[in-house]
Amino acid sequence: MTGTTVAEVTAELAALEDPRIREVNEKHGDDHGVNLGKLRAVAKRLKTQQELAHLLWATGDTAARLLATLVCRPKAFEHDELDAMVREAGTPKVHDWLVNYVVKKSPHAEALRVAWSADPDPVVASAGWALTTERVAKKPEGLDLAGLLDVIEAGMKDAPDRLQWAMNHCLAQIGIDHAEHRARALDIGERLEVLKDYPTPPNCTSPFAPVWITEMVRRQENP
Repeated sequence: MTGTTVAEVTAELAALEDPRIREVNEKHGDDHGVNLGKLRAVAKRLKTQQELAHLLWATGDTAARLLATLVCRPKAFEHDELDAMVREAGTPKVHDWLVNYVVKKSPHAEALRVAWSADPDPVVASAGWALTTERVAKKPEGLDLAGLLDVIEAGMKDAPDRLQWAMNHCLAQIGIDHAEHRARALDIGERLEVLKDYPTPPNCTSPFAPVWITEMVRRQENP
């Protein structure tokens, strides 16, 4: 019965393909053309199905893998399964959803954070930094924030894009949430100038750390 379900679901995803959406997504490295709102509606209908999630992931199809991250049971994955999945995620959106919707809710998140942060693969390392940013914001106890700033200062400027983006997010989060490190975070951002010229739409905050930090702190102080 499950095999039929996978076939049915993948057929449904194929029917939702929109060439215009695919064209936009492919510019960001994501090879699918399914509207994410419609994808979430499919997930809502299917509810949690861990076995189906495994089978959808195994197809290797980007839309199917995105759906898998929404219908899985995050706590059911083993440490090594998640490690393998992050290495084979492929596209930025699958990687992003896997880290945010699955790994962050896993009991193995902290062990993976430590292992991935030191990984030679920059995409895997970016997952480690995303988990570190989560801890900076929600559970900073035990983190060496000054040490993290040292690593960011030394490595962010020349890091590959996705790793650089993740390190920059961590830099901004430290500056936003930890007043005692804010001046140094601002200084690192100013000197490295990472994402300084990033095209930012109107009414959106620039990812350039000094602008990002200053704006978020202003909002906290004047809600």
